[in-house]
Amino acid sequence: MRVRLNGQEREVENGATVAALVESLGLAGQPIAVEMNRRIVPKSRFRETTVNEGDTLEVVTFVGGG
Repeated sequence: MRVRLNGQEREVENGATVAALVESLGLAGQPIAVEMNRRIVPKSRFRETTVNEGDTLEVVTFVGGG
């Protein structure tokens, strides 16, 4: 199925969860925030939140520094 991820179309597996998407991006275990359809997905719900055809997601990583 197709979703929009960080402004670009992307194919994801049917029934994929936010956690699976994060893993496929190589971001598992890193400090990130995920917004799906203009709503923040709490990290505690990544494994139970399913991505659906046409969803719009933004994944943001945090960078430290001074």
